[in-house]
Amino acid sequence: MPVIELRIPNLGESISSVTFSKWLKPDGSIVEMDEPLCEIETEKANQELSADKAGKLTWVAKEGEDLEVGALFAKIDTDVAAGAGSSTPAPATPAAAEKPAVAETPAAANYATGHPSPAASKILAEGGVNPAEVGGTGKDGRITKDDAQKAVENKAAAPSAPAPTAPAPAAPTQNSKPDTQNSRQERRERLTRMRRTIAKRLVSAKNNTAMLTTFNEVDMSAVMALREKYQEVFVKKHGIKLGFMSIFAKACAKVLLEMPDVNARLDGDDIVYHDFADISFAISTPTGLVVPPIRNVESLDYHEIEYKLKDLAAKARDGKLSLEEMSGGTFTITNGGIFGSLMSTPIINEPQSAILGMHAIKERPIAVNGQVEIRPMMYLALSYDHRVIDGSTSVTFLVKVKELIEDPIRLFMGI
Repeated sequence: MPVIELRIPNLGESISSVTFSKWLKPDGSIVEMDEPLCEIETEKANQELSADKAGKLTWVAKEGEDLEVGALFAKIDTDVAAGAGSSTPAPATPAAAEKPAVAETPAAANYATGHPSPAASKILAEGGVNPAEVGGTGKDGRITKDDAQKAVENKAAAPSAPAPTAPAPAAPTQNSKPDTQNSRQERRERLTRMRRTIAKRLVSAKNNTAMLTTFNEVDMSAVMALREKYQEVFVKKHGIKLGFMSIFAKACAKVLLEMPDVNARLDGDDIVYHDFADISFAISTPTGLVVPPIRNVESLDYHEIEYKLKDLAAKARDGKLSLEEMSGGTFTITNGGIFGSLMSTPIINEPQSAILGMHAIKERPIAVNGQVEIRPMMYLALSYDHRVIDGSTSVTFLVKVKELIEDPIRLFMGI
């Protein structure tokens, strides 16, 4: 058959539908085999779909439309591609050679300069730069995040054209107010598929678990002193800084293996225990929060955790996390402190049974050996499913983590 149908592929057991984000090729354009045609948004990540054959593209799906797995989204007429180069063009006359070429349509111009990645689109939109004016250095002319950032920086550095002379505005009266103060405008935007999935899962966690939170505080003096003393040597040897997150991850992994209830999950009437610590880390992205796991944290060194965290964060913010990288995890750590949060109650990441919340480090007066001292303190919060974890277990877990952070030599020695 000359016309082939393109359908939404099966992207995993947990994904039954997708949101059709945008077309990357104009309707009716000639496409090559394996050329990216469109972007779809799943509940976990964005993904490109490519052409199975070369030919003329016909749109079927609409941007923003929700499609089931297996739904038709485009057609390709392969006969058009086969005959596109068969005819011999007539030799150009001198007059024709001098005649300027017809200006290409905006769609064709945009295709010629490449299409931006999701992260690049956001940067260009915020910087007020037209994608058609940006040259892409990625595959097939794709506009990368770096291309977008450079374009925005170049626009900011370029001298602006002098504004046309306009009549001076009338002097405001004493009782006049800016129009924005009296604005009554509203706008409506549809939730992205990721935001809809996040909302659904958060409500599910609140409604379907017996969630409770216990709090404690930890003195960060020893960890901060250790990092200050050995940071330069650590960077020189491993090429990356030692952060708080890897230290907390190792502390949690150690205690998780000592207290398997906190590392378990409920499956019907069974409790599933794990002899490994796959820790998920909450990462904020332009489209929402993602929690990709690092597997076997108990077996990794600190610099290995830091490298994996850096890689996951970069992929998450560029929308390049694979479905495999997004799945799994036996425990979660979230750090609201990077946004200034002093205390919060994190919500369990189902089907896990517990999540640790880190917060901002603040100097506070505390009692030390009968004396009041100013120490860098952090509040810790452990939210847990009371169906799996008893109150005493949760409190003990948090105390053990606190003790390892306040005496990190024990953590580094594995005792």
